Amino acid sequence: MKKMITILLSLGLVLGLSSCTKKEISNEKVLNLAVSAKIKGMDPIYANDLYSSNEVARVYEGLLEYHYLKRPYTLVPNLAEALPTVSDDGMTYTFKIKQGVKFHDDKAFPNAKGRELTAEDFVYSIKRLADPKLQSLGWWLLDGKIKGLNEWRDKYADQPKVDYTEEVEGLKTVDRYTLQFTLAKPFPQFLYALAMPFTFAVAKEVVDHYGSEFINHPVGTGPFVLPEFKQTNMIVYTKNPTFRKKTFPAEASDEFKEMLADAGKQLPLVDKVVVNILVESQPRWLNFQKGKIDYIGIPKDNFDSAVIPGKGITDDLKAKGINLTVTPSLDVTYTAFNHDNKLFGNEKLRQAMSAAFDPYTANKLFYNDTALPAQSVVPPGIAGHIDGYKNPFIGPNVELAKKLLADAGFPEGKGLPEITYDCPSSTISRQIGEFFKQQMAKIGVNIKVVQNPWPELQKKIKNRTVMLYGIAWGADYPDAENFLQLLYGPNKSPGANGSGFNNEEFNKLFKTAAVLQDSPERTALYEKMNRIAAEKVPWIFGVHRQSYVLFHSWVKNYINADFNAGQAQYLNVDIKAKQEAIKKL
Repeated sequence: MKKMITILLSLGLVLGLSSCTKKEISNEKVLNLAVSAKIKGMDPIYANDLYSSNEVARVYEGLLEYHYLKRPYTLVPNLAEALPTVSDDGMTYTFKIKQGVKFHDDKAFPNAKGRELTAEDFVYSIKRLADPKLQSLGWWLLDGKIKGLNEWRDKYADQPKVDYTEEVEGLKTVDRYTLQFTLAKPFPQFLYALAMPFTFAVAKEVVDHYGSEFINHPVGTGPFVLPEFKQTNMIVYTKNPTFRKKTFPAEASDEFKEMLADAGKQLPLVDKVVVNILVESQPRWLNFQKGKIDYIGIPKDNFDSAVIPGKGITDDLKAKGINLTVTPSLDVTYTAFNHDNKLFGNEKLRQAMSAAFDPYTANKLFYNDTALPAQSVVPPGIAGHIDGYKNPFIGPNVELAKKLLADAGFPEGKGLPEITYDCPSSTISRQIGEFFKQQMAKIGVNIKVVQNPWPELQKKIKNRTVMLYGIAWGADYPDAENFLQLLYGPNKSPGANGSGFNNEEFNKLFKTAAVLQDSPERTALYEKMNRIAAEKVPWIFGVHRQSYVLFHSWVKNYINADFNAGQAQYLNVDIKAKQEAIKKL
């Protein structure tokens, strides 16, 4: 995931414009959410961005998930009965599937009643991820990892129809409830992959019934039901009436022990989830203040009025029962070069543009000076990040940039064509684009800013029809490999390497590190790749962000997490507390 995310300051989540007012509050427990970009659909194999993966995870589920109340992040069984048994050579993983789990009721099934989940559903779902006809956006995750799966994929690449009944050696059902994976090579991150939406279980009958419209008819085993997805500004989920027995955790890390009040209660804890798509930050902010949004990332334009440096939120917000949580994010923002474009094969040009860019001023303008200017791709907090490392091409250094631009063959920008910079279609994204344009103008590089709806930007990146694009990446799992794979040549789009960077030395190091377990040897390789990524300048690096999130007093169990797919099932709404708090807003 996980996920490409737009460079929007507010990861704001939450809304419900038609619910709660000061005069009337429903007794129904409704979680009101808002997101800042349109969702491109509800098919797990295309959930390669934060927005889509969060929506998919309300309906669909995987074998594993992250324990909601434990840090460091810990994988636990979800649709699996337990963590897998692993062969002595570490290559074969055997899972037992929970019995009695039902898919949502849907007309795709006989009598419109959801049938029981079986091990075969995972075999089918993984084959869909590999199906060459479907062009999954998550194939990079398992490419070359499961024995025989690449061969199966390649066999049907040029054939008119794919045979899902053909057995794949590394993907088998031992019996109705036993699933076995055999790896083609060591893959230390394999279990992380099974907690990502790309590998969540779908039912063949549903795919067959809806055909090309399956992307708009999500039918999973998850805590919430969505009969039909439509490209509107509101998505309404209701509690799954046939959801299996799954309870709120009874254990927690010390910092979350106060959240154990709901321990043992059946999930989900709310009756409905309402997600509104609000691209601009100010409508989100205004609706949060009115109590129509339950929690929100603080927009940059409202940061100073909400947060007092070193002291937390203002007394006014405290008096309204509003809370603040601040957490470092495992992410990186960046401006990517399209390396398919011959112009950007010129390393000196890339270095010049990087040296001209001022991430420190960008931090102040767009992140309220709360982020850490990035020196390379791997963020702090995971092995592979190099504390104290300084990238020699991080600006602002206009003199160096001008020298490098001349060395590139474009003195003062002469002979350099206009370069388009693509970004999402929000005000903040436009402002970031205009700032980038101003930075490049200092050395004679002419930039044209082009805004796109989020799905359209993703399509352009996939189809390689951009020159530069501004974006960010949030971790799919807590391992530097998840960031470094963004620059691994064979992961080129439609894989996660949207920029198409392809460096022989980097690729060789990545292949070696990718099969190693966590060790000083692997960390050393990660650090070496991190330096190559810095000095070859495949991107112009931005920042590693911190997440400032405000939430109302009636929202219970909220934790800001890097891996929050499926979070809504753990959240609770205290209706009485809401009735009192809303009077103060």
